[in-house]
Amino acid sequence: MRLGKTAVVLGGSAAGLCAAGALAPHFDRVLVLERDELPDGAEHRRGVPQSKHPHFLLNSGRRAIGALFPGFEDDLIAAGGLLLMPSMDAAYLDGPGWSARKRSAMTMVYGSRILIERVLRDKVRELANVVVREGVAVRGLTSADGEITGVGFTAADGDEHVDADFVVDAMGRGSPVAGWLAAAGWPEPEVQTLDAKVTYTSRWYDLPAERPASWWWRHLVIMPTPDKGEHPAEHEFLVNFFPIEGNRVIACMGSWGLEMPSTTDAFVETARRVRTPLFADAMDRCAPASPVHLTRSTGNKWRRYDRLRTRPRRLVFVGDSICAFNPFYAQGISSASASALLLREHLSRAGRLDARFSDRFFAAQRGLLRVPWRLAMARDQGYACAVGTEQLPEWRRRLVAAVSAPAFSLVVGAAREDAVVDEHFAKVFNLDESLGEMLRNPRVLAGLVRYRVRAALGRHRVPFGFDPQAEPPATDYSTATATAR
Repeated sequence: MRLGKTAVVLGGSAAGLCAAGALAPHFDRVLVLERDELPDGAEHRRGVPQSKHPHFLLNSGRRAIGALFPGFEDDLIAAGGLLLMPSMDAAYLDGPGWSARKRSAMTMVYGSRILIERVLRDKVRELANVVVREGVAVRGLTSADGEITGVGFTAADGDEHVDADFVVDAMGRGSPVAGWLAAAGWPEPEVQTLDAKVTYTSRWYDLPAERPASWWWRHLVIMPTPDKGEHPAEHEFLVNFFPIEGNRVIACMGSWGLEMPSTTDAFVETARRVRTPLFADAMDRCAPASPVHLTRSTGNKWRRYDRLRTRPRRLVFVGDSICAFNPFYAQGISSASASALLLREHLSRAGRLDARFSDRFFAAQRGLLRVPWRLAMARDQGYACAVGTEQLPEWRRRLVAAVSAPAFSLVVGAAREDAVVDEHFAKVFNLDESLGEMLRNPRVLAGLVRYRVRAALGRHRVPFGFDPQAEPPATDYSTATATAR
């Protein structure tokens, strides 16, 4: 059912492209307004500085994008994306040492952010009623009688205005739309924030033509140390040697509240002080393909448009323009695409784009965003460096810091040995289930208790904690995993 002549999307990044896919069945024309000149291929551009860092496309995001653009995943893999099972294809240094290698419930498509967006742009170009205007700067919205009626923007040959029946803000963390609405008389939304001072730094490398015989793994992950005693600051880093298309990897180090290297020499030297020598050794076997890229804009930020008593009709928000997350948790693209799919579902049931439609959509989006938001808070609220509206009183912060790491280790350990816990943990990681839902599941609770008892008795089914100074073991321990349900 067509709901109007023209819908406008502000921003042509992943969130905006997904929004265009959601709008296309319901409007005669969808106009995407993008500041950058978009490349034909998989190339970096100014508007997406985070494209230089690793991006995980979670299962919920894969499904949402696939629903909006059938064939997306096949096209992504055909373009060079890597379909892997992390538990078999990644070496994890977690807790005291390397984890065991085994089959699990989770798969993942690995690829760079620039490849993901290139494939999305190709899918959008297949939609006959979607037009992407590049090199334009959106400068404001027009409104009448409580609803948005158009968009003003500046193109190469001057200022323009387009009448709009519906507008989607996908302009990211720095979106000016809230300010424009306030200037027009609408109340400003409450903004929830928590900045855990995450900084991460990345460098791209070309892999050797022939991988060393010991590299059974494709992805290398080094989690922060659980050691509470004296240790090098680099042991607090979260480290990835992340495979992407074109026989390349992104070497990435990140931390909460610590200084990170910003030059190539410092990057290489810092890599030699992380928890295992394998990371620096792997970099030494590769050829550098980029300078070092450092990012500090990583705070969690939720603009609570859903809590406004009055909001402009015919305007919604997707991606970082409404809810931005600490990028460590890989929730951005998946949450944005899920919001776009939710929008398509609500448009398909809408008779009119009135206040009732707005209320229903924002309420449903609130429930969707609450899952990744709570996951981000569960970790970031434990850091003493975290600041913002969601900062906890010191006694609660200490409690979260003391409980979260052991609780996470318990779940990871149980997932290692129990197929049901593993299945639900994968769902939580992929935003298919909330942490609360998992912990209310009687079978999951039974699996956690059973694992804790067996661990206390020293009766582990799957070994773990292999020496981090040695190569991670290639042995497949899948048959040791309990399969009882």
